[in-house]
Amino acid sequence: MDNAPYDLRIDIGGDQFTVSGPAPRLSWKPPSDAERPTGHELECTVDGEARPAVRVASGRHRFLPWPWAALSSGRQVAWRVRAVGAGGPSPWSQWNAFEVGLLDEDWRARWISPAESGDPGYGKRPAHTLTTRFEARAGVRSARLYATALGVYEAYVNGERAGTAELSPGSTSYDRTLYAQAYDITSAVEAGGNLVEIVLSDGWYRGQVGAFRLPAGWGAVLGARAELHVVYEDGSRQVVRSDETWTSTRSAITRADLMDGQTTDFRAGPDAEQPVLVDQVEAPAIDWSPAPPVRVVETRPAETVRQLRDGLWIADFGQNASGWIALDDLGPVGTRTVVDYGEHVGADGDLTTTHLDSTRPGEDPILFVQRDEAVSAGRGETFEPRHTVHGFRYARIRRDGAPLHPASVTMRVVHTDLRRTGTFACSDDDLNRLHEIADWSFRGNAVDVPTDCPTRERLAWTGDYQVFAPTATRLYDVLGFSRKWLRSVRDDQLPDGRIANFSPDGRRIKHHLDDQFAMMTGSAGWGDAIVAVPWELYRSYGDREVLAENWEAMVRWVEWALKTARTARHQSRIERSAQPLPHERYIWDGSFHWGEWTEPKAKAADGTRIDPIRTDPVAWFMADKGEIGTAFLYRSTSTLADVARVLGRTEDAARYTETAERVRDAWRTEFLTPEGRTTGDTQAAYVRALSLGLVPDELRPAAAARLVELIRAADTHLGTGFLATGDLLPVLCDAGHGDTAYELLLRRTAPSWLYMLDRGATTIWEDWEGIDDNGDAHDSLNHYSKGAVIRFLHTHTLGLRQAPGSVAWESVEVAPVPHPSLSWARGTHESPQGTITVEWRTSGDELTLTVDVPPGTTARVVFPDGTTEATTTGVFRRTKQIPTVW
Repeated sequence: MDNAPYDLRIDIGGDQFTVSGPAPRLSWKPPSDAERPTGHELECTVDGEARPAVRVASGRHRFLPWPWAALSSGRQVAWRVRAVGAGGPSPWSQWNAFEVGLLDEDWRARWISPAESGDPGYGKRPAHTLTTRFEARAGVRSARLYATALGVYEAYVNGERAGTAELSPGSTSYDRTLYAQAYDITSAVEAGGNLVEIVLSDGWYRGQVGAFRLPAGWGAVLGARAELHVVYEDGSRQVVRSDETWTSTRSAITRADLMDGQTTDFRAGPDAEQPVLVDQVEAPAIDWSPAPPVRVVETRPAETVRQLRDGLWIADFGQNASGWIALDDLGPVGTRTVVDYGEHVGADGDLTTTHLDSTRPGEDPILFVQRDEAVSAGRGETFEPRHTVHGFRYARIRRDGAPLHPASVTMRVVHTDLRRTGTFACSDDDLNRLHEIADWSFRGNAVDVPTDCPTRERLAWTGDYQVFAPTATRLYDVLGFSRKWLRSVRDDQLPDGRIANFSPDGRRIKHHLDDQFAMMTGSAGWGDAIVAVPWELYRSYGDREVLAENWEAMVRWVEWALKTARTARHQSRIERSAQPLPHERYIWDGSFHWGEWTEPKAKAADGTRIDPIRTDPVAWFMADKGEIGTAFLYRSTSTLADVARVLGRTEDAARYTETAERVRDAWRTEFLTPEGRTTGDTQAAYVRALSLGLVPDELRPAAAARLVELIRAADTHLGTGFLATGDLLPVLCDAGHGDTAYELLLRRTAPSWLYMLDRGATTIWEDWEGIDDNGDAHDSLNHYSKGAVIRFLHTHTLGLRQAPGSVAWESVEVAPVPHPSLSWARGTHESPQGTITVEWRTSGDELTLTVDVPPGTTARVVFPDGTTEATTTGVFRRTKQIPTVW
């Protein structure tokens, strides 16, 4: 049915099947070879019974509100759609099916908790098994298990694991938000006696948090809640619920922590069953996540397994990733296998993790550990530690008295199962590889929430994701994943409007405002994620609701920043003038900012890298970062005005537009000279000024020229860090300095991206010299923010981007910026309208450009010689002569 609507979806997640709330929104893509429809017709069945057909008058096909009566728990729904136009209706689409979860008001199960004896402390606690038995009759038509937990859990029915999701119920701000999971366990339920088990561990709820391994503060008691609904062929129903009749035992998992690792002793027999504790926890209402589940998305054999000495092996999986290893040969009974995970091996070939140790001034370092252990029962067990997760490329395996067979060791790659929407390839294998390692780096940090690294901290820092979100939307469908995370950002917002540095915030800074870390909360470029990320999602997917649900949080954040600008001044300005100058009320300089972060480190005469934070932390903390703060205040305030316009908030739009102009003018007064130079005069400052529209049009050429001067002064090396790197190359290209952009992109000496490749990187590093010339590792080797450079490959090398003002890719620009080193580039983007394909190839002095435009999309094609053409649905192909000067 090529001319039927396709790719029908609802805005919700699910594991074995899609699970919704009572009123999901409907989306589909328009027919691939039909005229633009004037409307659509929808049909729906609920539990097999047809609902009246619905006619939608407009051609809308994204996020259509549920057009029928609200759905109740457990309903099985199927719907389809066809387009209606002047020439008549299209064929019907295929049916899309989903089920309604068990809605919060219908849960009758009680919260149950394990009977714990003693407390070895966070990071060392065992997992417990909560158990019940029930009798089932023959003739089961369907069986659904609905479950959730305060902690990480696995569910089993008669020994068969329920579903494929990992690390359930996921990472949330547990004081406000908790998601449940639904499992199809029909095949596991047997006539006669049945056993239900929930294995429960600390997880994100009660385990360790961050680089300093502090305990999460969500709660002190674990909990689980479950309902098993059985429907028989005769229509009768049976429900088994968690309650006081369940029992609790310690499991064979004697230690389970998401950060440190898991120990399983397969010899351990069941302890004496004890009654569970009932209703010992407080939990928020149960909801259903909009995000895809975390899954094992790939299994990779070890590329090499080298024996260093008796009982010690190093397995290299060839790729830094997030997950764990599986061992299916644990040796004779009593054999202990110890697995340490890491990203680097030293010159001696042994695993080293010292670069991931955490230090604070005046304190002993906290040694980094990721360690799993298994003790064999001699029954051919497979060890797969599902109550932890690690970032690693290498595994150091210790085992005494038994061999290790290389084929028995595999890597399980574990992260949110995102749907790919973007591809890129070109004639330069290095750039293809750079794209690949940036992609891997994001995936390794997309474990239910967007983390900074999968090793040392594993925190969902707001700054990291606001930097990478425009790249993430080019690679994957991250709408549900991002909406889920943004709910935690809102949940953790401080009473005064500040946004927590990371969310979910297990440290719960909003309740500990006297904590030192609270003083370091509310930074420009970090808290601004609450404005930047929803706006990026709206532009990419056309989801107006993502703006509406974050509006209040956006306003509270921007108003706090504006108030801080008015009421707090940096010491340097106080020294300049006891009374604030008129423009200073819009200069955001009097509160803490992380700043540009991870700019290339200077080196001493002996080659030692100079870290300003460790060298003089007080000076770094107190430095004037008002240029950065004010620049981001302008971006967030002007974006908030755009959001207000979309939401029909006319007065708010006018007010924030005027305020943004005042902030911009204040930035120009304080930080820009009449010659177009920034007072800080750094690469990052010019990138920020140009990309955020802070420089007047007449001074933009001078500012761009100064940026190039600074790059040349650094021997044609970049000098940007965390916040500006993703915009560096686009800014250069858009200012007419594409040659400099490509020189930076193709640079092989540090600091550069290809330096990472030449040092064997398989993911993007936190530090520009994550592995230095001596082969020593520094900081995290999987930190995706600098991987935002690959957006340039899509938007400029390939040349595909949204047109200004476009939403959901309804209007695109194709303006490739080729380079003599490249002979072709090709890429696709799966937009809400359909697949957009762009390809260009050079032959001699000619360039042939091909664009495939989906229905409902218009395209403006800009050739390297500056000529333009417009095109609509279908394939566009032209050959043009390449300008003499590229």
